[in-house]
Amino acid sequence: MTFKMLKDIPEYVSHCLQLAVLLEVSAYPKPGNVHRTADFEGTRYEHFLASAVALEPHFRHAANRGVSVHNAKASLETIGVGEIIKGAVVDVSSWQQGGNTVLGSIILLVPIAVAAGKTLAEGVFSIQRLRGNLKSVVESTTPGDAVKLYEAINLAQPSGLGRAPQFDVTHPASRKKIVEERVNIYQVFQISAPWDSISSEWVNNYYITFDIGYSFFTQQLTQTKDINTATVHTFLKILSEIPDTLIARKAGTSKAKEVSTKAKTVLEAGGLTTQEGRNRLQKLDKQLRASAHQLNPGTTADITSAVLALATLNGHRP
Repeated sequence: MTFKMLKDIPEYVSHCLQLAVLLEVSAYPKPGNVHRTADFEGTRYEHFLASAVALEPHFRHAANRGVSVHNAKASLETIGVGEIIKGAVVDVSSWQQGGNTVLGSIILLVPIAVAAGKTLAEGVFSIQRLRGNLKSVVESTTPGDAVKLYEAINLAQPSGLGRAPQFDVTHPASRKKIVEERVNIYQVFQISAPWDSISSEWVNNYYITFDIGYSFFTQQLTQTKDINTATVHTFLKILSEIPDTLIARKAGTSKAKEVSTKAKTVLEAGGLTTQEGRNRLQKLDKQLRASAHQLNPGTTADITSAVLALATLNGHRP
């Protein structure tokens, strides 16, 4: 995939990532999450649609920064990943009244947007080149980026945040300490990676997204020829192999592992491609929704949106 005009790249990237967010929330039935036929009390499908609208200019800006790095008009350290994340959170909050909808997706997708802009500006796009550039982007963040990320998280007020032994995001002194000790986002996420899959993705070059999710998604899309089935099955695949860390923080590790085991049985029964699989999927969805948000695999949904971002950037269209 090549582009004749560098000015076309930011628009292309932003549309791809916006589509990824829309495809993820529209996929149904994703057990325990909002989708096109199920809402939460206070957070509806429409709130996610509005969030996707709000994100587009921020994805465009991030991609443009990636192009600027390629053109030597900016360095990786001056991209401003933290500022872009915070701006996206502010706009998402102003466009809908459903609370925190896509914070995890924003944290995953903004670096992807930057890396995609840089990769496309280099002349030829490939998933491998994107991943290499993505590694450079996340490792080159600054203490200023970390401060802006903390401000964004406090604005979004996500549930199930928990407490960290160092640089706790809810502690007022953490931002000052980050600046004094010259700690960037990547280093903060090295601390939180053991209990948070979003952090772990940054630290491990998006292992779940690329090595588990994307490869399985492309396989499922080839087999089923159906974007909804491929997306739901990818969600289940990720959940079956990686216990959701949002569930773990809210309900405990054993409960998170139990949900993963149930997701695996749904896939083994055929998922959306068989009646038995559909029955098991509906049962799991009902069980998770009855938990008063304690068993909401929200982190898995965020990572699924990153998988879809790779697919759309690589040319997939529904």
